[in-house]
Amino acid sequence: MEKANILEYAENTLDYGVMGVLILMSIVTLWLFIERMMFYKSVRTEDYMYRDNLDLDLTDNIGVLGAIGTNAPYVGLLGTVIGIMITFYTMGDVGAVDAKKIMVGLALALKATAMGLVVAMPAIVAYTIALRKAERILTKFDVEQEAKAK
Repeated sequence: MEKANILEYAENTLDYGVMGVLILMSIVTLWLFIERMMFYKSVRTEDYMYRDNLDLDLTDNIGVLGAIGTNAPYVGLLGTVIGIMITFYTMGDVGAVDAKKIMVGLALALKATAMGLVVAMPAIVAYTIALRKAERILTKFDVEQEAKAK
């Protein structure tokens, strides 16, 4: 393979690799959020004897939403850094500075950061909504238990 083909291969691998991971993170976020909302609608607090068991069931997989929300920007940033490195390597290897090629390379690299943020923001919102719903159900359980005790 000649150098131009190797660099193009590296850029495509980076683009599809980082974007693929971010798209996978997005799909997992959507799936977990829908699953949690369906579970919260079907949960019956009277089926639980102990608060801790209810808490475990309510918070199942919520940590994954938080982890995706906090790590997606870093995955995007990694893609940006590698994309910029490839752009600078290409510039240095060719020996000529073509502003158009540099700007296109940098714009494509920054696309990864933008995608990371696009994945992270809904994941954090989903995490916050799921956590709040779990807290509300736990509070409802506590109120019911207190009423039974009286």
